This record gives sequence, structure tokens and C-alpha cells, in this order.
Amino acid sequence: MIQVKNAVICDGTGKEPFSGELLIDGEKLAEVSPIPFGELDAEVLDARGMAVTPGFIDAHRHCDLAALYDPEFGRLELAQGITTAVMGNCGLAPAPCTEEYRDRLYDFLEPCLGTAPKNSFFPLVSEFFRALETRRYPLNLGVLGATGAITAASKGFGNVPFDRKSRHRAEIYVKDAMEAGALGLSCGIMYTPECFSKTEDFVFLAKICGEYGGYLTSHIRGEGNSLTESVKEVLEIGERAGVPVNISHLKVTGLKNHGWGIERAVGVLEEARGRGQDVTADAYPYPGGSTTILSLIPPTVMERAKGEAAAYLGTQEGIHDLAQEIGKEFSSWDNMVSSIGWERIVIGSVVREEDRIYAGLDFTAAAALSGSTETELFCRLVHENSGKIGVILMSMVQADVDRVLSLPYVSLISDALYGGGGMPHPRLYGAFPKFLREYAGEKSALSFAEAVRKMTGMPARRLGLRDRGTLEPGNYADLLVFDPAKFTDRATWQNPRQEAEGLEYVLVNGKPPQERGGKIVKK
Repeated sequence: MIQVKNAVICDGTGKEPFSGELLIDGEKLAEVSPIPFGELDAEVLDARGMAVTPGFIDAHRHCDLAALYDPEFGRLELAQGITTAVMGNCGLAPAPCTEEYRDRLYDFLEPCLGTAPKNSFFPLVSEFFRALETRRYPLNLGVLGATGAITAASKGFGNVPFDRKSRHRAEIYVKDAMEAGALGLSCGIMYTPECFSKTEDFVFLAKICGEYGGYLTSHIRGEGNSLTESVKEVLEIGERAGVPVNISHLKVTGLKNHGWGIERAVGVLEEARGRGQDVTADAYPYPGGSTTILSLIPPTVMERAKGEAAAYLGTQEGIHDLAQEIGKEFSSWDNMVSSIGWERIVIGSVVREEDRIYAGLDFTAAAALSGSTETELFCRLVHENSGKIGVILMSMVQADVDRVLSLPYVSLISDALYGGGGMPHPRLYGAFPKFLREYAGEKSALSFAEAVRKMTGMPARRLGLRDRGTLEPGNYADLLVFDPAKFTDRATWQNPRQEAEGLEYVLVNGKPPQERGGKIVKK
């Protein structure tokens, strides 16, 4: 047993912290009390002068391949207090996967998920679960079924409608994921091939997920000009399918949409919540996001590329096509180039060594360095790097980020990508301590208890993890011990590969991380 003494306990429920002690018996919390237990036959952990909180839960992390293939996986996560991470977000996942589309799927995923060995291949989500279960982890892991991978495996990457046969295949894939233990279903409606899917296609998939008690979390169709309509689409999917929904990384992009755009979307969400719909959202504490460069290619160009964007943009026809389309606005797709400008799109990662001089530069600066136009450089990078380019989009304004994170139904995520090369987004290393430092500290925007709830109890409830996220007897003993004045992030835009610092103790299922006692958490 472990007796945690002299603690200031912030239990993850949102209640004010209180002085007390905790008793851990094996993997679980046996007692939590404001009254000292006295002398016990237990190992003593003295938390004098420090806060004790539940371990942080990152419900949106793109660590699917890192968990399998990175021997250091868990180090930078635990440094920022993450004791549970959930993968399979934004519809992006390495499973299910067919042999026919294996290379295309994995090339598409690489800027977000990182690399996988060429023999890596998971025809079903259940097989991905089995691969995870062959390893031991220093933190807990959860999995979402990903509708992007499901759609690609069912009918390919092109603009091909679902038919009876492909719907049947998709149904089998969703059921396999949920029966294997997926916590819910994620979609990435703005990404290929899901951008070609209709609302009723997502309703069909979400209904199957709902039969297993899962929820739907969505990277919506548009986060700029079409933000409100895209939020309404996900709300409609949830209502028609009868499932709880979550809006992934809620934000507004596009310079002309800042301020008023987020208020309009928040109004729609609160109207839905007011009439009883089970809808939540999450967000990260940075005014810039990151994604694959392929998400910047207009759907008209993607359709003409017939799923071979890298090859198409290496042709004169493709270069001319992109030049014609890249400046246009689309009613149901956000054109980041036209809405924020090349100068706010930063090249984060590349594959070819000779192109690494551009990492960390915006496209305008990189084009000047290359002696070409932004469009020409864009096409060349996509073509010569097989589309495996990560970009950072400085598309938001801090006031909107603050507004979203202040909402009582919005939890914290990192949305961390693992394909960032030399210049990853700093959220990979520091999202959670940054949020606590800024919002509960420097900005005084939230109480310490509410900030902790947004990282613990709130995501646990959304994920359906009833025995994690709060410090209550019977729950798993995932907990952190730290001085809030010393726990901080160090990752910056200019120097992102800096681990957080200041955590004194971390326990995962009652064990220190080096004992690798993490679990695969399931529905």
C-alpha cells in the first residue's frame, strides 16, 4: 500500500481542493480523506506543499503508430502529466486497412501519425488492438474507431458514393472496432476520402457505434466560413443516430471570421445543449494548429487527381490546376490559403533531406528562398515528398481560443501529431502544463479545480471511463504530485522539442511509470 500524506487534493470533480490523505492499495484508490489516517503499514509518499490531482487524460492524440514503434513512447507524455492517451482521432488510423490501399493510407497518415515499418498492416481494428496488447506501456491507452480508415477500406479514396456492398463492409469494420473495445467513433469530415461522404453516411456509421454505447467525435467539415453549418451537420448526425457527439478541437479559422464566427458557433452548441442534446467539445491552448499538407489541396483538385495527389501535382496539368483553384473560396470546404494567406502557413516536416532547409519557414519565406512562387513550391514539395509534409497553420486568434476553453462543456486536448520531424507543433510536448500555467495561473481565467477537471474528470466522463479521471475510492490510482508554481511547459514555436518539467511524482494504476503498468482501456 502507498499512503500519500500532507496533500492538497484536487479530485478532478471541480470541487475546491482540500487538505488530506490518500491510500492506494494495489492498482486502486482505497481511501481519500480530509482526516489523517495515522501511522499505517504502508509506503509513505510525502506531498507536503504540493497538489495531488488525477492523471491527465488526453482524449485526442495521434499516437497510434508511436505507441507501437517508438521505444521512447510515454516519456514526453508523462512529463506533462498524461497518464491516459486516446488514439484514432479525426478519422485517421492505421486500421482497418486493405492491401490495395495500404501504401496510400499510410502515406496519407505519415505527416500526422509518423512512420510505420513497411510490413505494418492491420486489416481490422481488432488486429490493431492485439498488436497493442503485445507490448507494455508506462501509461494507459484507448482507441477510437476511425471512419476515414473505415471509408477508405470500404470503398477507396476517390469520390465514390457508398453503395450496398461498401456499406456492408463499413458496418463490419465498425462492429469489429466496437466489439474489440473502441471507446467510440471518430470522423475527419474535411479529409479525403470523408470529404466526399454525405451526412447520411455518417448517420449510418454512428448508429452502429451507438448500439455499443459509444459516442461520435468529429473533425468537422469546415472550421472557417462554414463553421456554423459544419457544427450543425454533426449535431444532426448525433440526433439522427441517437448518439452523444463531441466537436473535436473547436475553433474558428480565417482572418475575417475571428470573433463573431466563434460566437455564432457557440450559440448553436448552447441551443442544442439547451434542448437536451448530449454534445460537448474540446480544444487545445494554442492559436495555431497542424495537419497534413494534403488537407490544403482543394477538393476539386483532389477529385481530378483521382487519389494520386502527389503524382498529379508533379505534372504541368496538376500545377496549373492547383494555381487556378488555390485562391478560390468553396462553400463547404475551408481554403486555408485564401483565408489566412501563405505567410501564416508554416512548413513543419518534410521527408527529403534537401528540403529540410524549409522546416520552420512560412511558405512566403520558403518560396523566396527557393526562387519560386508559393504555388510552385507547394506542388514540388508535395510531389517530391510523396505528400508526406506536415504544416502548422497560424489560423486562429488567442481571444477565440480563450473563449472556447472557458466554456464549461469544453475539455482540454493536445491534438498532438507524431510526424512533425524536426519542427513539430509544441503541443506535442507541452499542451497540458501550458493550459494549467496560463489559464489557472497567469490569466486567472479558470480556477485551479476547474482547469484540472477539464483535463481529468470531464474527458473521462465523455470517454465513458467511469473508474478514472477523479480521485475517488475504487478508481484506478492514476495520479500526479506537483507544485503548481513549478510545473510548466518549455516547448515553443522556435524550439518545440522541449519536455515539460516540474512533476514530482506520477503513478499509473498505482505504479511508477518505469514499472510499465499501463492498460489498454476499453468500452
